[in-house]
Amino acid sequence: MIQAGIVGATGFTGMVLTELLWAHPEVRLGPLTSSSYVDQQVSDVFPHVRVPGTYVEYSPEAVADCEFVFVCYPHAASHPVVGELIDRGHRVIDLSADFRLADEDAYQHWYGFQHGRADLVPKAVYGLPELHRERIAAADLVANPGCYPTATILAALPLVRDLGIATVIVDAKSGVSGAGRAPSATTHFSRVHDDFRAYGEVGHRHTSEMLQELGRVAGTPVGVSFTPHLLPLDRGILATVYCLPAVGAELLSQDALMHLYEGAYVDEPFVEVVAAAPALSEVQCTNYCRISPRVDEAAGLYKVVSVIDNLLKGASGQAVQNLNIMAGFPETLGLGAQG
Repeated sequence: MIQAGIVGATGFTGMVLTELLWAHPEVRLGPLTSSSYVDQQVSDVFPHVRVPGTYVEYSPEAVADCEFVFVCYPHAASHPVVGELIDRGHRVIDLSADFRLADEDAYQHWYGFQHGRADLVPKAVYGLPELHRERIAAADLVANPGCYPTATILAALPLVRDLGIATVIVDAKSGVSGAGRAPSATTHFSRVHDDFRAYGEVGHRHTSEMLQELGRVAGTPVGVSFTPHLLPLDRGILATVYCLPAVGAELLSQDALMHLYEGAYVDEPFVEVVAAAPALSEVQCTNYCRISPRVDEAAGLYKVVSVIDNLLKGASGQAVQNLNIMAGFPETLGLGAQG
């Protein structure tokens, strides 16, 4: 049994983490911190979350007894707290982007801030288990991936790794919970309902993770064009990922492509390769990523449809998956996996 606390527990990711850790058979839920709801009960802030507890103000002393700490602060606000916790001997899973990129100078370009704990950047492990399981197990600091990169990287990974795909085009749609709990004009119900729009069409910051991880897999830079869209629903991401082979390369048959993907993910507990293009309803409220690859002979490319729940496999569920790996628990523990 381990104790785990949550710093910044009143956003969507913190809310879902609270439920997951409370139900986890090997975790004792530690302090839940909040800057806005100090002394309020969990059930006062989230009436549907039936977890006893009172939110407290963050301090290093508040989480001193926690071996593991999840940090759910916004981008650029997380790294000072993460650094403080690492310095005090905690093992940390950070759900912001503050340690996802291996190049410390990239944070200024993609996120607009100078990294204040550049000393920890080389020590952080990108927390996509399907790529970095062994490194995650030994890490003291795991950078939980973004939701769009999780769906995209898992979709493109076998093709980039095994067929040398050099260009990836991503057309992805997310529910509004991906924008976080803080209200904004663009996510107000009356703006989202009965509408559909693209945003961040060029240079969206999640592109940085796709470039980094797919480039690592390929051993050479991979071009990525990413366009996110906002869906008028609560949760879920559907990404259609187009993978362009080198000029003159012969396409695999559909059977060979399915064989490639099934072999790549046969031992992955949370990745399912299916023949029919999956719908969001197949993965909502689960930690699964469901993938369907296709050969598009007429266009001379591969097309992969990938779906996840952005709050689970795209955030809090994947964070618990990483916790299980770090703590030496079965990877599926507390996540409702079958088999």
